[in-house]
Amino acid sequence: MKALTREQILSCDDLKTEEVDVPEWGGTVTVKMMTGQERDAFEASIVEYKGDKQQVKTDNIRAKLAAMTIIDPETKQLMFTVGDIEALGKKSAAALDRIFDVSRKLSKIASTDVEELAKN
Repeated sequence: MKALTREQILSCDDLKTEEVDVPEWGGTVTVKMMTGQERDAFEASIVEYKGDKQQVKTDNIRAKLAAMTIIDPETKQLMFTVGDIEALGKKSAAALDRIFDVSRKLSKIASTDVEELAKN
């Protein structure tokens, strides 16, 4: 395998997307893989510190991950903002579960990763 240059690494398109059928909403959504920076922000957003203790906040986690990974298929821009998470969390649990599963798969977030955050 050949050694990559800095330019090759920075210019490659390495963020996968996947169409997710959401019959509850009457169509499909495009879910993207998170960047390293976005994944760090997601992980930081679900960790809460109370004194010297750390705990994982899982409330609305499905909507939060969906908001951070659903994109407009044409512009490749996120469709939702942090301000939309509460409203998105009030949508179908089945739909959010499906999107959550694809988002986790694309961004390589295992359930053990959430548990590991809680330990650390």
